[in-house]
Amino acid sequence: MLKNYFEKSERAYDVLTTFYTIVLDFVYAVGMNMFIVPAGIYSGGLMGICQLVRTLLADYAGIRFSFDIAGVLYYAVNIPIFLFAWKKMKRKTLVKTIITVTFSTIFLALIPVRAILPDDRLASVIVGALVCGSACGLILRCGSSGGGLDIIGLLMAMGKRETGVGQVYLVVNAVQFAAYALLFGAPVVIYSLIATFLSSFAVDHFHFQNINVEVKIITKRKDELADAILRGLGRGVTEWASIGAYTDEPSDVLYVIISKYEITRLKNIIHRCDPNAFVVFGDKVHVFGNFLKRL
Repeated sequence: MLKNYFEKSERAYDVLTTFYTIVLDFVYAVGMNMFIVPAGIYSGGLMGICQLVRTLLADYAGIRFSFDIAGVLYYAVNIPIFLFAWKKMKRKTLVKTIITVTFSTIFLALIPVRAILPDDRLASVIVGALVCGSACGLILRCGSSGGGLDIIGLLMAMGKRETGVGQVYLVVNAVQFAAYALLFGAPVVIYSLIATFLSSFAVDHFHFQNINVEVKIITKRKDELADAILRGLGRGVTEWASIGAYTDEPSDVLYVIISKYEITRLKNIIHRCDPNAFVVFGDKVHVFGNFLKRL
């Protein structure tokens, strides 16, 4: 019965978060096509490379389209990344990512490029970066991603390397902004750097992938609670016996490491299984070794 409950709960959670990511795709496309692109600046990561290719095709090859093709180019670049990650990533996360990138591409093609703040480039950069970064951070928090370097960084992290999305972005962006400086001059680079910094700040504010939390749960229903955590979160649980110093009554301690955005789900599991459990959260724990990193 408990197994059926968690399977239904997990499916409902996946459907809801997938719907949220589609809405966030629309928000991201609005921020991109109505603030970032009209300001004449470039994003970081693979999207920035696709924007650069779009500009080169239009300005140097004379190939123009009725819509911004950067999103279509981004989708095309992601196809081999999806194929490579199919057997390496958690299938659910990858499917959500494919849905995210698909709807993002559709919205980027359908929403016209039109400046909301045509007379204030700096304000357009700030608003666009915060909107796009917030949308990307919330998409990651929903267990999906925007594809591209997000997947590459995650695969490197899963390979037990001390490298993640942030480090990958840093290297790629350094090369990109050097190219922007050569092709478009200092103003474009400065505004693009401002946008990249603000976008990264917004992503970090909403996404807690790299913030690990240790949890100690003192309970008298260890078997039910440990099974619920394993099924509901897919996290390993360590248990040991304990005795209350004041009551001299036996109990058990469950120890688990989770990422910060899984805290709410863990609290719900504990409340359902043992409302009387005593729980201690330890924030910002450095974990080395066999720990599954997730988007």
